[in-house]
Amino acid sequence: MKKTIKYLHYPPERDVLFVFGAGTSHPDGVPLQRDILPIILNDKEIANSEIGKIVIQFIKDNFVYDEANNEYPNLESIFLYLDYFIRQNESLSKKYSNSIIHEIKEYLIKLIHHIVNMNTEQTSSIYHKFWDVVEKYNKNISVITLNYDTLLEQTFQQMYKRIGYIDYSFHLMNYEKLKELEFFNYWINPREPILADVDSNPVPFKIIKLHGSLNWKYCNCCNQTLLTPWDRKIDLNMGKLTWYSERANETFEYICPLDGTSFETLILTPSFTQNLNRQIFAQLIAEAGREIRAAKKIVFVGYSLSNADVHVRAIFKKNLRQDTQVIVINPRFTKSLELKYQSIAPTAEFVNSTFEDFVENENLLSSIFNFKK
Repeated sequence: MKKTIKYLHYPPERDVLFVFGAGTSHPDGVPLQRDILPIILNDKEIANSEIGKIVIQFIKDNFVYDEANNEYPNLESIFLYLDYFIRQNESLSKKYSNSIIHEIKEYLIKLIHHIVNMNTEQTSSIYHKFWDVVEKYNKNISVITLNYDTLLEQTFQQMYKRIGYIDYSFHLMNYEKLKELEFFNYWINPREPILADVDSNPVPFKIIKLHGSLNWKYCNCCNQTLLTPWDRKIDLNMGKLTWYSERANETFEYICPLDGTSFETLILTPSFTQNLNRQIFAQLIAEAGREIRAAKKIVFVGYSLSNADVHVRAIFKKNLRQDTQVIVINPRFTKSLELKYQSIAPTAEFVNSTFEDFVENENLLSSIFNFKK
């Protein structure tokens, strides 16, 4: 088929902005935040790994939990405890020096990465249905997601090029036309001219991952991020991001092609003292603000508006227009959850539904996607 150069554009306004929380990925097996610590403490693979042993021993030395009654400290409290010593530049004890505290925090982040990744190998029929609905009803949408997993993007592969391209809304190393990065140049930048079929009409879709992603590799030397769509694994003994070569039948560490530095994870920890200083998170927050201002309708799905997500509440409080319709879809509502949303959007509408029921409810889908002026 004949090809031509096309320029993809975003309309000045977005018909629907979706905000996805843990409730959208949980039906596919991704654990909720409250389930992660019990997994860390009880999973045999983690318990037998080098970084798992260190983290588990630290938790046992500093926190009391009741396994029989399923009573565990929450992740926020552990990160707060670690962050106290890091911020004060203090040691906890002879055993837990300040440098060891830094190390334990990084290991805990990598264990969270590992646990979420364990449940994202399969494709999601629910997200698959979501993209089918987008194609059917309205492609002028964008997504802000607070999830680390890649289920949303994995199911988009069926529509790649045919209806559009994913835009992560920040510059990736994959876009650089350098010899060292030739192997990673497969990801198309939808903000530049693209080669497409003459009779096609692809559109860009912003997926803004405010808490980072399992398939982002961050280099702390050149301060750039590499996208590895299919590689998300961590070696729990070395604590390194790895990839497997079928040709060599061997696993290798992911290092920056430009400077040889070991890549780091790029996920935001569940803590009241989240580190938003990295440039990428500042860019994502700014992009999210622009999408909120551009949205005619905002639909929250499966998001509890966690107290630790102060930055999320601030973004919406600063950028939400008074005439923007806000709909909150959740399987259950408490008065406190309703009040949280009403503090952001006083006229928010509440719909009792799971994500999986939502993508099957034709009446609800039609009313949300077909924006009426």
